[in-house]
Amino acid sequence: MNSATFTQNNQAFVCAACGCGVPPHPSSSRDHCTRCLTGLHVDVNPGDRMNDCGGMLTPIGLQTRGGKTKIVYRCERCGARVFNVVAPDDNAERITELAAMPW
Repeated sequence: MNSATFTQNNQAFVCAACGCGVPPHPSSSRDHCTRCLTGLHVDVNPGDRMNDCGGMLTPIGLQTRGGKTKIVYRCERCGARVFNVVAPDDNAERITELAAMPW
């Protein structure tokens, strides 16, 4: 994946896991719930919504590389490991919990 494959796709949605209303991202594309941090496996490349899997992405930990912190996910449908950048308005308590989880 490179920056040329990023598609701006920033819409509000209702989280499929917790039912929370999720607002658009403050500066990028929203790809997970700000409250429970769960996402859906819908992207091949960020924002493209071209993945047919559609499985629930369960957060299992954090990864920090190159100055960016990413949430590590496991897709409950296909088993893929997916990484999404932490958003500035993500639930800080949940992020702290993930930091302690060995994935």
